[in-house]
Amino acid sequence: MTLQSTAPHVGARPPATLTMAAALNAAIQDSMRDDPTVVLFGEDVGPLGGVFRVTDGLYAEFGETRVSDSPLAESGIVGTAIGMAIYGLRPVVEMQFDAFSYPAFEQIVSHLAKMRNRTRGRISLPIVIRIPYAGDIGGVEHHSDSSEAYWCATPGLTVVSPSNPADAYSMLREAIASDDPVIFMEPKSRYWMKEQLTLPVQTAPMNTAVVLREGTDVTLIAYGPTVKTALATAELAMEEGLSIEVIDLRSLSPFDDETVGASLRKTSRAAVVHEAAQFGGYGAEVAARLTERNFFHLAAPILRITGFDIPYPSPKLEEYFLPTPDRILAALGTWEWS
Repeated sequence: MTLQSTAPHVGARPPATLTMAAALNAAIQDSMRDDPTVVLFGEDVGPLGGVFRVTDGLYAEFGETRVSDSPLAESGIVGTAIGMAIYGLRPVVEMQFDAFSYPAFEQIVSHLAKMRNRTRGRISLPIVIRIPYAGDIGGVEHHSDSSEAYWCATPGLTVVSPSNPADAYSMLREAIASDDPVIFMEPKSRYWMKEQLTLPVQTAPMNTAVVLREGTDVTLIAYGPTVKTALATAELAMEEGLSIEVIDLRSLSPFDDETVGASLRKTSRAAVVHEAAQFGGYGAEVAARLTERNFFHLAAPILRITGFDIPYPSPKLEEYFLPTPDRILAALGTWEWS
């Protein structure tokens, strides 16, 4: 559910139809207007406005002291952000594409995620790393990865992914205000999704899951790009007399056990949908976690409907790689129903 923000420091805009990219842009803009310690940098985020134009216009408003282009060096981007945060700034950095973040892996895992623990709480790192991720845009290898499992396996990081413009705005505002590092995963294929909004909006807290559609037979768990797929599946399933409850996780780490567990105990069946490969993917953790906590409520094993265990395919083949409503319904049909 979307709630109107009561925050007095941001003036309400008139209602408008916004894409997710525009909502993210507004979230960064409002955060920078409210807090002079918020700075933005990354590859081409300045005058160009970013590859997906998420940062469009911010350089013109805030200037090069707060919005700056970086060298093509992701490790340097994150390392610089860590230093800036130690000295009191709140950096928002962009990795440009999902697989481009891998050169920064050591900085993120060894330093960003561990600094607060290493210093016994004396140093916090309020850094947001924005990562456009996943496929369905006709991209190629290195431009369509789903790397969420790497970050979720790293204690010390908050990992979130919005699925719609309202959440994109609200969750990014909350992430920037957080005193802990946040990996903010933006589904590239949903950048152009539109929604009527009156900004600023405040949706559910960033670390909570949301039931987007009530159902009685199956709990379908999705996040980021696959939420739209899950909702389409639920519509299609109605024709077959199947009632599907759809949950948008929103927060991948921490995991909202309460909301998801309550849904599973109601329906007794669950499936997880994501674009990443299945083996060792995020869905494996979800399935194991829910099974451990809700075993005696289960009528069937928890299913995973995912991408295949291969490198991301060429644009001509990605339609066969991505989960679809038909693939999801076919998987649900493998259960014994009594």
